[in-house]
Amino acid sequence: MNIIRVAEAARFLGVSDDTVRRWTENGSLTPVKDDAGRLAVDGLELALHAQKLAQLPDDPHRTGSSARNRFVGLVTNITADKVMAQVELQCGPFRVVSLMSSEAVRELGLEPGSVATAVVKATTVIIETPRGKAL
Repeated sequence: MNIIRVAEAARFLGVSDDTVRRWTENGSLTPVKDDAGRLAVDGLELALHAQKLAQLPDDPHRTGSSARNRFVGLVTNITADKVMAQVELQCGPFRVVSLMSSEAVRELGLEPGSVATAVVKATTVIIETPRGKAL
């Protein structure tokens, strides 16, 4: 069982420590103690709770696609020259950056404050864990 302290759980879900404590008090999460006796939660239970809470806005332009990683968000910044552009989106707590042609930015009507969807289809996704974790 992976034990996650309340402060870490709060940071992962973008909520306050008090919110996680309330969830343990009202039964939404089962409270456990870490090795130092501090309040914590089970990592798997927290992951399942996070999935339940995750409600991204509907993708207004959803089409059939084999890509499963879709992030709906707001365009926060565009840096463009004559040929290429860097487009930044804030998708919930995540910043997603895309490089594309300046022509594509114009054709899509992208500008700061507009709603857009980042679609990610990657053959390589790197997963990292904290050092010292036993496998």
